[in-house]
Amino acid sequence: MSGSAEKSTAQRLEALQPFLAMEVMERAFELEAEGVDVVHLEIGEPRFSPPPQAVEACVQALEGGETQYTDSRGLAELREAIAADCERRCRVAPDPSRILVASGTSPAMLLVFSLLVDPGDEVIIPSPHYPCYPNFVRFCGGVPVYVPTHAETGFAIDVESVAAAITPRTKAIVVASPANPTGAVQSADTMRALAALGPPLISDEIYAGIVYDGARVTSALTLDADAFVLDGFSKRYAMTGFRLGWLVAPAWASRPLQIMQQSLFISANRFVQKAGIAALRHGAPYVASMRDACAKRRDRLVGGLRELGFSIPHMPAGAFYVLADARVFGSDSLALARELLERAHVGATPGIDFGEAGEGMLRFCYATSEEAIDEGLARLGRVLPELAASAAGGP
Repeated sequence: MSGSAEKSTAQRLEALQPFLAMEVMERAFELEAEGVDVVHLEIGEPRFSPPPQAVEACVQALEGGETQYTDSRGLAELREAIAADCERRCRVAPDPSRILVASGTSPAMLLVFSLLVDPGDEVIIPSPHYPCYPNFVRFCGGVPVYVPTHAETGFAIDVESVAAAITPRTKAIVVASPANPTGAVQSADTMRALAALGPPLISDEIYAGIVYDGARVTSALTLDADAFVLDGFSKRYAMTGFRLGWLVAPAWASRPLQIMQQSLFISANRFVQKAGIAALRHGAPYVASMRDACAKRRDRLVGGLRELGFSIPHMPAGAFYVLADARVFGSDSLALARELLERAHVGATPGIDFGEAGEGMLRFCYATSEEAIDEGLARLGRVLPELAASAAGGP
């Protein structure tokens, strides 16, 4: 009988966990639709304007009818501009043939994990970690292997622990520097030691360039010819909605990645790629301005959170997040984040979103206005004392 068959989803979907930062944001949108004013500190989206040249280039491309497919790897002009940008920032100029442009960095991640991971293969992930890393690994049938990092050491990766986690099934080591959610920037010595362990690095460098207090980012491009380097426009250039990223891959991987891109995504939008070219050519002053503003807002938010009772042993050195120990207010970070959203109307991401190593913490994004930070802190201050008393067993 038509329509009588039992409906079910593919088994691999059972491996995916909800992205809790998005869940919090989407609930915040529901509250806003009801007329509630919400302070958004939960989502990693810079509240800055993109470089105006990027917007203008996108508009001109649309008005000029540039709406066709491109080479699946991206416009040659954009790939050449990316190579030149790598040379400026990292002093390494990859051959443009090794660069693949994607509709955001997330599709590029999916391509890399699909390339490397067979069912049962392992990928080492320092934790707390970006929530989508293990989802990509599990979606490909792989097994995430977590190596904890700790707030007391500034979330530095312990290379010996990573080495001890390597097995014959290890296909890659993921590293993010600067990192989401911790803001940690790994030292050059740590990056060199990780690259020397054997498995290729999957280096997420989407926050490279957003660093403070003299911190320096060591790109995997300078260390490992077999590294996969992920980057894009969303964070540095405040272009999240443009959905434009890129991947620098080893030469041996370029052709299979191209074949996957052809079948899965065709190509990134032509007019958005034009915006990317303009951002790379003209966006440096805007990146510097955003970084300087974020440095001040980091100090403002971290100082305020510490005054409220959060534990933050080290100032984040990069990106635009602070991962704060919130256990004095409750050990269940998801329940705590939901409580703060519903009662204080402040969005924060629960630490459990970033793995077991993040449980008991909350992540706050400071790439927003100073007014939003001040209002968020004031609202938290009206709710947190009651939560602290309850957590301590008070009335």
